Amino acid sequence: MTVLRFVKRTPVRTFLLYPLVVIVWELILNRGTLKVDLIYLPLMVWGYLQYRLCGVYRVKRGGGGPGFEVPPERLVSSGPYAYTRNPMYLGHIIFLLGLTLTLRSLLAAVITVACIVWFHYRVLADEKSLVKRWGEPYVHYLSTVKRWVPGLI
Repeated sequence: MTVLRFVKRTPVRTFLLYPLVVIVWELILNRGTLKVDLIYLPLMVWGYLQYRLCGVYRVKRGGGGPGFEVPPERLVSSGPYAYTRNPMYLGHIIFLLGLTLTLRSLLAAVITVACIVWFHYRVLADEKSLVKRWGEPYVHYLSTVKRWVPGLI
């Protein structure tokens, strides 16, 4: 796997590249001092674990791979997927919110907002392809489970 292909993977960017870039940026900006608010660190842990565990759950229940490179063979609408259609993507967002708050970083906030927008448009495209793939069962799923936050949106 080439370096560029590795870096293009969403989990690598979210959980490795963005934190490293933000840490280096903040160290430069603050002349070698990193301001850390550890009270928000659990958000980063929660986000990563949600991404990871929901991915394992999806692969076990639906087959395929953790990403869309190898799509699931079956529709998964149980477990965390019964509450939000995108628990893995939501894990990325929670992690990035935690990064922003933990490091009190404007750069991390900009990255987080950009990623939220990017994930939203990615989800819209994913949903179109999944309607074609799964048909009526997926259309029903769309009408009964929220896209992002259970009970809200």
